Amino acid sequence: MSAWLSMWWMIFRVSLSEKLVYRVDFMLGTLMRFLPIITHILLWTAVLAAGDGEPIGGYDRNHFVAYYLLVTISRAFSSMPGLAAGITEEIRDGAIKKYLIQPVDLIGYLLLKRIAHKLVYYLMAFLPFALIFFLGHEYFDGWPEPSILCAYGVSLLFAFCIGFFMEATLGLIGFWWLEVSSLLFIYMLITFFFSGHMFPLEILPAWLRPVFDYLPFQYLAYFPAALFLEKMDPAQMTWGLWVGGFWSVFFFLTSRIAFTLGVRRYSGFGG
Repeated sequence: MSAWLSMWWMIFRVSLSEKLVYRVDFMLGTLMRFLPIITHILLWTAVLAAGDGEPIGGYDRNHFVAYYLLVTISRAFSSMPGLAAGITEEIRDGAIKKYLIQPVDLIGYLLLKRIAHKLVYYLMAFLPFALIFFLGHEYFDGWPEPSILCAYGVSLLFAFCIGFFMEATLGLIGFWWLEVSSLLFIYMLITFFFSGHMFPLEILPAWLRPVFDYLPFQYLAYFPAALFLEKMDPAQMTWGLWVGGFWSVFFFLTSRIAFTLGVRRYSGFGG
């Protein structure tokens, strides 16, 4: 048991050290993430001005800006750039064989590397995030209650888990389809729209909105932001946390099943 833990701890430390080499790149990436916020501020300022400043979906100008700032944090947790494509590429070129002949679990290895990636990103991004939120504090009504802050932290954890295991599952489809770029493109379009990254989901028609409560996408971005802004009552918050937890477990299981079944049919060509 101790040898097993030592191996995974060593993998995590090496991954962390590897990511620290690119700390300047992380800082530049953080600044670039906030540039679209300027576009959104100008856009919704113009839209609300055209409507005499009347709120849209319960969001006034300040709430729109605060929402997009919080969505930036949600996406920092849930986005997994290159994960699915990287898994598929390793399957296609045969590099995945190293996980089959060595006592290293593919999903566990990639999870530790992604955690190291996120930790370095948060370390490098803390000051830019703090500065931007300090300058934009007027857009917020204040800090929510401690219970909501705790729920917000749990929702970010679920956003990370859903984002990681869902993309890992898509990448493992490469065992059956060697080229999944079109599938990933469709996935990116769906998540960009349905996750609330483009606009708050309250803007959607009333008959369509309940559907999103059951889908996993809103828990990648919208749900944590709306929770922090107290846009839902306690019953909605509790329901959302249960659904977010369900999708986290669901995609964990689908990724494990996809890997197990995929390995059985893998031919081991390439590499």
